[in-house]
Amino acid sequence: MEPARILVVDDEPSICDVLGIALRKEGYEVVTETNPLRALERIEREPFDVILQDLRMPQMDGIELLRRIRELRPEAAVIIMTAYSTWDRAVEAMRLGAYHYIKKPFDTQVDIKGNIARALRSMRDRRHLPRGFDEMLEDIGLKIGYSKPMREVRDLILRAAPADSTVLIQGESGVGKELVARALHFGSPRASRDIVSVNCGALTETLLESELFGHVRGAFTGAVADKRGLVEVANGGTLFLDEISEMSPQLQVKVLRLLEEKEFKPVGGVQIRRVDVRFITATNRDLEQEVRKGSFRQDLYYRLNVIPIRIPPLRERVDDIPILAEHFLERYSREMKKPGRRFAPDVKEAMLRYSWPGNIRELENAVQRAVALSEGPEITVRDLFELAGPWPPVPAGAPPAAEPELGPDGLDLDRKMAEIEIGYLRQALRRSGGSYTRAAQLLKMSLRSFRYKLQKYGIEREGREA
Repeated sequence: MEPARILVVDDEPSICDVLGIALRKEGYEVVTETNPLRALERIEREPFDVILQDLRMPQMDGIELLRRIRELRPEAAVIIMTAYSTWDRAVEAMRLGAYHYIKKPFDTQVDIKGNIARALRSMRDRRHLPRGFDEMLEDIGLKIGYSKPMREVRDLILRAAPADSTVLIQGESGVGKELVARALHFGSPRASRDIVSVNCGALTETLLESELFGHVRGAFTGAVADKRGLVEVANGGTLFLDEISEMSPQLQVKVLRLLEEKEFKPVGGVQIRRVDVRFITATNRDLEQEVRKGSFRQDLYYRLNVIPIRIPPLRERVDDIPILAEHFLERYSREMKKPGRRFAPDVKEAMLRYSWPGNIRELENAVQRAVALSEGPEITVRDLFELAGPWPPVPAGAPPAAEPELGPDGLDLDRKMAEIEIGYLRQALRRSGGSYTRAAQLLKMSLRSFRYKLQKYGIEREGREA
């Protein structure tokens, strides 16, 4: 097998030399260029498997170089290197198809060699996948992230999709489990057939059994005709069982038989029916712990856990937060016809401090709400968090705040909240010398909202419009 060909493009000769020596020791064929224009000439003439390129070079902007590379060699994996790490540039590079984004100074062994090995493995896996699957993975990247943990998830999707093995996806609510399940289906030989989704926690045991396996006429009150179950509907395709941990022990037995024998009986029926289905399951619980507690069957767990995929929560991959936020900002600004929306300079720091217990779903909802309700082109910290969650944002890993004491007779919550608001409004006015503008800034709110609050509580006379 011929060695992989690597092109290194960086205007610093020392980086080209170091990477050239290190990668040749790994057995790669390496070409280095300090001028991006000369690099493009080589790319036109010669194929490369992986291209490592700097983002800031005097002869050509790295983003423009990336665009040209994607036009000339769309099959090559491009890894961006830069000492000037800005999240908007990272978003743009990923949208243009960069495989990864590495900050300088980097660890040659971990950052460079590790990413090249993963990129090459990804390219090999892609050769067996249907047309359009790369675009789907890119779309998933924009929706669930590009950090190192998420690149490992995407690489696992690439390897698992063509197989027919059962997959167990584990992760908290809101991390994108269903997106991963759909990617696994559309990257499989079953992509021309349906993927059927069932939320096991949304139905009672009786209804869930009937939905899955169908029923015959007269099986129970109201069963006036035979009904096909979703297992049968998914025949030839994929059955996605979400929140599998919510399934009752009695139903777990029947699902185990379905997994082992690929056969089932409709509710109230006697005739065995056979199906050809791939199973993908998901849960927001630790199934091993559920097995130890006795609430989930051990034999079923082993049947489900053939290929495990864990999606980490957003707080464990904070590098994804700004990239995802920018993606959602662009999307909802376009959909709501509010062009030019941007985040205020302090928003990134606030987003990184917050723990995002609702994960990507919460982040997306927060950005969508901020775009809808913001009064100007700049999205402030208050716009993002005032309705999205606790204020101020709870730092990732912070202990939960102590609950306030509720007296035996309860309290008037509206009155209590009004007292708190009035206190902060007056403090801000005193600290700002009565200036509405500076007081509104202290409370991280718009001047219009600040004036409304003053009028609401009848304290506007205590300040001045300045």
